[in-house]
Amino acid sequence: MESDGLFSLQAPAAPGHAAASGFTPPPADAPLPVRMRPATLDELVGQQHLLAPGAPLRQLVTGASPMSVILWGPPGTGKTTIAHLVAAATDRKFVAMSALTAGVKDVRTVIDTARRQRRAGGPPTVLFIDEVHRFSKTQQDSLLAAVEDRTVTLLAATTENPYFSVISPLLSRCVLLTLHSLDDDAVRSLVRRAVADERGLGGAVTLSSEAEDHLVRLAGGDVRKALTALEAAASSAEAQGGGEIDLATAEKAVDVAAVRYDRDGDAHYDVTSAFIKSMRGSDPDAALHWLARMLVAGEDPRFIARRIVIFASEDVGMADPQALLVATAAAQAVQNVGLPEAGLNLAQAVVHLATAPKSNSVTTALGAAMADVRSGRGGAVPAHLRDAHYPGSRGLGHGQGYRYPHDDLRGVVTQQYVPDDLVGADYYRPSEHGAERAVSERLPRLRRIVRGSPTTRAAATPPPATRAKDGDGGAVGHSDDGAAQNSTVGSAAGDDIDAHRDDSGPAAGKEQP
Repeated sequence: MESDGLFSLQAPAAPGHAAASGFTPPPADAPLPVRMRPATLDELVGQQHLLAPGAPLRQLVTGASPMSVILWGPPGTGKTTIAHLVAAATDRKFVAMSALTAGVKDVRTVIDTARRQRRAGGPPTVLFIDEVHRFSKTQQDSLLAAVEDRTVTLLAATTENPYFSVISPLLSRCVLLTLHSLDDDAVRSLVRRAVADERGLGGAVTLSSEAEDHLVRLAGGDVRKALTALEAAASSAEAQGGGEIDLATAEKAVDVAAVRYDRDGDAHYDVTSAFIKSMRGSDPDAALHWLARMLVAGEDPRFIARRIVIFASEDVGMADPQALLVATAAAQAVQNVGLPEAGLNLAQAVVHLATAPKSNSVTTALGAAMADVRSGRGGAVPAHLRDAHYPGSRGLGHGQGYRYPHDDLRGVVTQQYVPDDLVGADYYRPSEHGAERAVSERLPRLRRIVRGSPTTRAAATPPPATRAKDGDGGAVGHSDDGAAQNSTVGSAAGDDIDAHRDDSGPAAGKEQP
């Protein structure tokens, strides 16, 4: 039977499982990923965190320990390869089955045979179950006793989160080993090995650097995908009578255009800049194109999410206060959901931001305020605004004269909130766009009251006589020092932007990851 479409098992002794000797050697016409499967543990690439001396994976492969193991990882990370390495051990009987076709009867048949052989002094049995998450609860239950008393050593592989797809009793009886997607360097080394190795292409073709980059990007950490694409490209090159796989051949062979994108080069900055400017320019279609280009090229979705969150305040701001909530929700979805599904969350946020009314008033206001601070403007905190809750503060005059805004029917009182040398400074200048239009109508009236025009001074309502005379901030539990509201702003544009901005923003330069 076939498992994953990549390796063949010998004719099964019973439906759903293989004969005792396990896997058959790959034939000469086997797919390239099968032929290039590592023959020894030393050839295994990419899972260095599991290959240290004495690590569970190494003990499993060498037969030093009979522990049962569940291998969890994305496709193409080496789960089946590890099964082959275990099967190569000469002192163990190896039985392989796929959860796609095997049932409880097949599992019990293997367990009964293993129990009889164990009692007769035969070799221990390793039972490999591929796609174990496809087993029902009842099928998984049938393994418990045999794994518990080590009638069989279970080696199970799954691409699904075992905490959700494997029953807890079985999970507790096994060591869970997590395999990670291979990085670009690991995939690249395996592609080069396949081109040169006699088991692979044997040097029959050469691979251009552009085509190699394309295959590595296309793989997305799945070496099986990279080798399958390499084999298709090699066949296409040979059919055309050429000895080199160039970029055009690789593109045609896998029917996927190469995305000109480099996470560390100009393409990264250019595409990111185009993405931001398309949202700023209210073109959702263009913004979606650049988003798709980044996703297809394998850009870190967390980087995209950070750019969206920054944009929500930098370019939309108070014109649509909901934009920041949408952006932060999308960023949280990226963390909780992951790709590819989280692409939908990012796309929703991009469309919302691109079609939202725009305002950079918050950005310019913060920039102006920070410029004044850096230039030395801004004296001491006015005495009536200082903390008046610690012993001795009254003697220092802290809080005296403070007027509690909630005591006024309007909720606003005439009062100085800035240092003396900044009285009358207007940092925030709202636009007339979207929700900010209402703010632009309300803000002048608020400033007239707070700063005390002649009419507002006469209309101001004095605080009740029952209020604390030292103006300590009002009701019990209320703090006048603003500690709960204050926050430190590190950068007007967020942590992802260098001192040099893209040329359409407040300063010139490129966005940084």
